[in-house]
Amino acid sequence: MQRIPPQTGVGLRLRTGDRLVVVDPTGGQVSDLFCVAGDGGDDWLSNGRTIDYGNTMYFSTGDTLYSNLSRPMLTIEQDTCGKHDFLLTPCSQATFDLLYPEFGGAPHPSCFDNLCAALGPLGVEPGTISTTFNIFMNVWFEADGTMHIDPPISGAGDRFVVRAEMDLLVGVTACSAEKSNGGECKPIDVEVIPESPATE
Repeated sequence: MQRIPPQTGVGLRLRTGDRLVVVDPTGGQVSDLFCVAGDGGDDWLSNGRTIDYGNTMYFSTGDTLYSNLSRPMLTIEQDTCGKHDFLLTPCSQATFDLLYPEFGGAPHPSCFDNLCAALGPLGVEPGTISTTFNIFMNVWFEADGTMHIDPPISGAGDRFVVRAEMDLLVGVTACSAEKSNGGECKPIDVEVIPESPATE
């Protein structure tokens, strides 16, 4: 298990059939996930396609996450929390400039910058990074559409496990936005479990 320190991210390669395990070791911490095809295709993770095909905004065990080209990318195999977001983009410097006036425009770590740093060496351009699957993020809406972001309901040790349906380049963060994490940014643990080789 690899620990992602608070307000940082990592880039990973998954082969078809590999499992990615994301664990909230202390509880109450969001992890942004974004991926693109690792086989040279033009696929990137698409919340729009996934919402269309799933007919829901909320995804958990058994659901599939699709690419912009309608190819399955990830299947959720285990989810001990059950509350995630697939509507919001990763926090960026602009997020803090516009929505966090208390920081006074000062530089702030962000999931977008961390994904760029993690995926850049794998050949992923910043302009490719769009809406992330925000593991453990607690977003809900009132009847009039007003949005709320409450602290995650994940507890220490909650797990989210996905299986790669194609070769993938994946970025995972320990989210940098204090308000999304109950006021304190904490670490995230990740592990890649290779697909078991076929037995004769």
